[in-house]
Amino acid sequence: MSETAAAPPKDAESYLLEGEEDETEEIRLMKQRVAEMEREAEKLRELQAAAESASTPEGTDGTAPLEEEKTAVDGRSVFVGNVDYSATPEELQGHFQACGTINRITILCDKFTGHPKGFAYVEFAEPEFVDAAMALDNSLFRGRLIKVTAKRTNVPGFNRGRGRGGYRGGYRGGHRGGGGYQPYRARGRGRGRGF
Repeated sequence: MSETAAAPPKDAESYLLEGEEDETEEIRLMKQRVAEMEREAEKLRELQAAAESASTPEGTDGTAPLEEEKTAVDGRSVFVGNVDYSATPEELQGHFQACGTINRITILCDKFTGHPKGFAYVEFAEPEFVDAAMALDNSLFRGRLIKVTAKRTNVPGFNRGRGRGGYRGGYRGGHRGGGGYQPYRARGRGRGRGF
């Protein structure tokens, strides 16, 4: 009895060998899948590099044409202020159509609510049409006098002053004491802040 327990039967050895063969087969299949995925990844890298080189002009870093293009677009665009909140781009196009060919009309909306902010940009096909559009300054559009100016180009890193909420701390003067008669001030040991 002790001899049979110490030495595993031949069936168990063959079972272990079959299990090892199954594992080696799985490992071989996994290695094939990994090699295939690596080949696909290399193809994707090559395609991406080809697409990037095709979109970027030779000899430039890609930013110069973009800045020139923005400046050109701003040169043939106008800012329209005091636009009615329910105005549509089609109505604005009808108002500015006499000035020249219009490429695009952008009515800016609040990013949280989606409601219009009350101003728009009109991009024309040619810079000469901007002067004709500026003639429509203080014209009536949907019962409101609109403000038409040439669109200015934003300069990166140029701060135009303090912007909204100019006060940022500091000493204002005066004191925060609770002097004088205050009829609704809590007296005694209440929950108030006490100043």
